[in-house]
Amino acid sequence: MKEIILMKLGELVLKGLNRRVFEDTLLQNLRRRLSPLGRFDIRARQSTIVATPLEEVDMDEAADRVGRVFGIATYSRAGVAQKDIGQIEQTAGAYLRPVLEAARTFKVEAKRSDKTFPLNSPAICAQVGASLLDQFPHLSVDVHEPDVTVYVEVRDFGAYVHPDPMRGAGGIPVGTGGKAAVLISGGIDSPVAAWQMARRGLELTAVHFASPPYTSDRAEQKVVDLLTQVSTWSGRLTMFTMPFTHIQEEIRDKCPEDLFTLLMRRFMMRISEQMAVREGCLALITGESLGQVASQTLQAICCTDASVSMPVFRPLIGSDKADIVALARRIGTFDISIEPFEDCCTVFTPKHPRTRPHLDALLQAETLLDCDALIAECVAGARVRQISGH
Repeated sequence: MKEIILMKLGELVLKGLNRRVFEDTLLQNLRRRLSPLGRFDIRARQSTIVATPLEEVDMDEAADRVGRVFGIATYSRAGVAQKDIGQIEQTAGAYLRPVLEAARTFKVEAKRSDKTFPLNSPAICAQVGASLLDQFPHLSVDVHEPDVTVYVEVRDFGAYVHPDPMRGAGGIPVGTGGKAAVLISGGIDSPVAAWQMARRGLELTAVHFASPPYTSDRAEQKVVDLLTQVSTWSGRLTMFTMPFTHIQEEIRDKCPEDLFTLLMRRFMMRISEQMAVREGCLALITGESLGQVASQTLQAICCTDASVSMPVFRPLIGSDKADIVALARRIGTFDISIEPFEDCCTVFTPKHPRTRPHLDALLQAETLLDCDALIAECVAGARVRQISGH
């Protein structure tokens, strides 16, 4: 039986005259994501995107990939029927047999956007429902809380049957919001922040700071693994690994201990801004949540932001740890984040970090360092790799 994937748009339907730009980008992202599986015809019609395989493909994998493309609100694998009520009844019974055999109750919902079809939506529901009761005598109708809802869609371009749609990634297509650089660590928060901003249409560049020998190759690989998982949602991205050891040692040797973390954060921000400009990014992204640690108090964040001129997006700023962990589990990064390989943020951590810093104190401490030379050295030592989860 011929099978397709039906995708329904979310907030894209609210776009005005530029809606076509969003849809075209979404179609490009879908084609890029599905092309490794085989040839598909992917078209947008009547606020619905239809992906039709042109050869035998792994539809389980195709559906999984579609579910990770930002811009799709819901999606369904659907059986294709001729636009004839008898054919629709047969297709519904055959295509949905495993689901209906496992259910006790059902209902039918129909949508007829092709007004030339001789039956209206209530009539389609009645006839398909009666046919399914004949085919599956153990079933009964429950229009309020059915085990299974059978959807029948009669559109200008075909007739389809499918069970309850699955939740898509939502958001808007990657590439419609510009580019931003995310400061990525091996923790729980920054991969989630990256995912959330990709969901708002941003194309990501990642900046990671490594401090060998204080951090290991396995710690860096952990970040690669995290970004690989994020890229199954965001699409391919570029990762820069920045050598941070010399900067941290200079701060340790020359600056007040209670300012170590904030001074490191300010260096990270300035270095990331330089990489962002190089890559055509217009903003930075961090995984900070207000008050979560000493460097994330309001005063500390203000001092950190003062080191750069770019906007800094903090999508987790109002989230508590339970919210962040739940989202990390959903997107598949949590188990990687808790692997016991620590990043440079744990190196030379002060015993009593200052939580209410004054910018003047940080600027004074930075006069003890050759900041421009240290930043230039770090940028010159950047290593680049391309990340793709599919």
